[in-house]
Amino acid sequence: MSVKSHYKLVCENIKTAYKDAKRQDKEPVLAVVTKNFPLDDVMPLIEVGHKVFGENKVQEAEQKWAEIKKQKPDLELHLIGPLQTNKIKEALGLFDVIQTIDREKLADKIAEELKKAEYGDKKFFIQVNTGSEEQKAGILPKDADAFIDYCKKLGLNIVGLMCIPPVEDEPSPHFALLKKIAKKHSLKELSMGMSDDYEIAVQLGASLVRVGSAIMGSRA
Repeated sequence: MSVKSHYKLVCENIKTAYKDAKRQDKEPVLAVVTKNFPLDDVMPLIEVGHKVFGENKVQEAEQKWAEIKKQKPDLELHLIGPLQTNKIKEALGLFDVIQTIDREKLADKIAEELKKAEYGDKKFFIQVNTGSEEQKAGILPKDADAFIDYCKKLGLNIVGLMCIPPVEDEPSPHFALLKKIAKKHSLKELSMGMSDDYEIAVQLGASLVRVGSAIMGSRA
């Protein structure tokens, strides 16, 4: 199957999961994750009108997307990988949405940079480490309430939460936990679900799913 065929199938699966869950809110957004794929591989999706894409690394995204975004300003680029503080300026210049705010130092530096220059309407998600995994980025669930309040007080436009459940775990409890934290803080956006579990995420309230290999194929 081609990238376009895989894309069409994933879109259909999202619609089906959304309808099966009898959700009354808006249908989830699909962010196609294109890390490690050249722009040539991505262009078929842009040509059929897809607009939302996710990248993990600032440097790779700059090389791939900087020029095409100038030509197609309606494309929306999400940073879904960890952000180092020394890459904040570049990230704000390129990405429309940063999904991986996860520590006070990073939040502080972003707030400082936003005061220095005009970056437009940037949106931010807080990444929650729902599995409390030592090796994984994200604020711990026990610290989430205080951190969300901290980021809001800085003036960051926090629109939602993001999580990546542990690979070996059933994802549903992690998605339910994220939704519970978001509801407590009146955050409407939930970025959850990837190639293996996006349909479950849709059924449990995801507003955005991040799908890469199920559309783009295996990465080199």
